[in-house]
Amino acid sequence: MTLLLFLHIAGAVLLTGNIVTAAFWHWHAQRTGSAEVIHFSAKTVMKADLAFTLPGILLIVGSGAAMAERSGYGGAFNWLTLSLLLFGLTGLIWLAVLLPLQRSMIRLSAEALGTGTLPRAYSRALVNWYVFGTAAVLLPVAVLYLMVAKPF
Repeated sequence: MTLLLFLHIAGAVLLTGNIVTAAFWHWHAQRTGSAEVIHFSAKTVMKADLAFTLPGILLIVGSGAAMAERSGYGGAFNWLTLSLLLFGLTGLIWLAVLLPLQRSMIRLSAEALGTGTLPRAYSRALVNWYVFGTAAVLLPVAVLYLMVAKPF
């Protein structure tokens, strides 16, 4: 069980560390106004999701499922059920909204490399990325709290 808990915590560190860091880094890239820096940042955020966020998710889900089975959790609505619902909502936001937005931002920022000016569609995509990205950061933080506190 100790190994599973370690893997679970490592997954949580990878996931939360990357989503917070990527948002921070991309926000600072936006502030430069440079199409080259913004394009590089948009591409690198996507690479970081594949390198850190996805393995973090896999570690969390795999180790969490194994620990829940061994611990006998199930049945009644409790902190674990709420955590799973919030984690699932985070995944839905990531897959259905954030990944398509990130692909769009990469494409639109690539178009701006020739002109030096980001198109209006990029700004709309960025606002949506910030809004949905904020939710996709806060939800896992809430899950992290539930996992530690086990309030009910």
